[in-house]
Amino acid sequence: MVVLILLVISLLSVYSSTGSLAYQHRSGNTFYYLFRQLKYILLGVAIIFFVHLIPYRVFSRVSIFALYLAIPLLVLTLVVGTNINEATRWLEIPGTGLTIQPSDFAKIALVMYLAKILSVNQNNIRDFKGVFGKISMAIVLTCVLILPANFSTAAIVFVTAFTLMFVGRIPVKYLTLFMVTGILALSIFIGGALLLDKEGRISTWKNRIEAYVDGDSDNYQADQAKVAIVQGGLFGKGPGNSTQRNLLPHPYSDFIFAIIIEEYGSLVGGFLVIALYLWLFFRAGLIIRRSKSTYGAFLAFGLSMGLVLQAFVNMAVAVGLVPVTGQTLPLVSMGGSSIFFTSMATGMILSVSWGTREDESEKAKEEELAKEKDEKSIKLEEESKKLKEESENLRRTEFEVNV
Repeated sequence: MVVLILLVISLLSVYSSTGSLAYQHRSGNTFYYLFRQLKYILLGVAIIFFVHLIPYRVFSRVSIFALYLAIPLLVLTLVVGTNINEATRWLEIPGTGLTIQPSDFAKIALVMYLAKILSVNQNNIRDFKGVFGKISMAIVLTCVLILPANFSTAAIVFVTAFTLMFVGRIPVKYLTLFMVTGILALSIFIGGALLLDKEGRISTWKNRIEAYVDGDSDNYQADQAKVAIVQGGLFGKGPGNSTQRNLLPHPYSDFIFAIIIEEYGSLVGGFLVIALYLWLFFRAGLIIRRSKSTYGAFLAFGLSMGLVLQAFVNMAVAVGLVPVTGQTLPLVSMGGSSIFFTSMATGMILSVSWGTREDESEKAKEEELAKEKDEKSIKLEEESKKLKEESENLRRTEFEVNV
């Protein structure tokens, strides 16, 4: 229900915030992006439904293959990826005109792989080479391939994986070593890149951080988002009455939360969206607690953690708490790739929930069968006892007759 409510909010917000985009590219046909988003949402719901029917143990079996598929896709994106908004994050599917972000798939594949390694090695979790080595290698490789084009996604993947390692009982000394090594490697990478390429993607990160730290610096996106939030106030201007959608860059994706607050207010729209994501994480926690499978628990935790973390990064950018990152709001922002892969993750979480219910149902049936078996054995013993008594009485009667 939480996912469906977020998808309805997505439909309303995308329709309201794509007026300028429709005017520029679709000759003012404002319904174009509404129907396109509706199509993506319906496909996303279908993905959730079909993925949740797959037993979650299947994801453990295909996790290594998924990671092996994600790595070449990330490499291919860096080499021949489509450049949109000065970032090479997309791959175009030949013959369709559709683009996907392989980093979205890589996040899911990495969580599937980490959940498997952690679940099957709980008895030897302190094995540095066999367990920690495999995990750290997969995390580093994934983050390094995402980093050049998308720093914020690489950071979210790293934090999600690090948290999953902590929950998976990886020793603290290993985690500390991993964190320190990662910070040093990132510092060396950024420093060297700035020296070699002063106008590249890393300079964009530098400018955004400087603009955030220095409050007097001009940051058009952040300023327009703040204007939208201020104009929205507590109760908003009403659905479809946003004015900042015509001034704010990407109001339908990166800054859609600001448009939601402008139209529905911080008390209604902003609080509702935040509450929905918190409730989503809470429900995932209940699924994790009920899960009898270690793999299922790790899988649900990693996927829900990544989804909610991305949502709060997007909302924090919109209200000016962190520098501009370019993260979409999961299940709300316009776009097919984000909705499809987020729907896949949601379906996998529901698969864990569904599998847990089936396990509990099978266990209850086994207990009921065992109980029936015990009752039958008791009845058989009683009947056997009665037969023995009757047989003894017959022998006694025959003896008396004979006498």
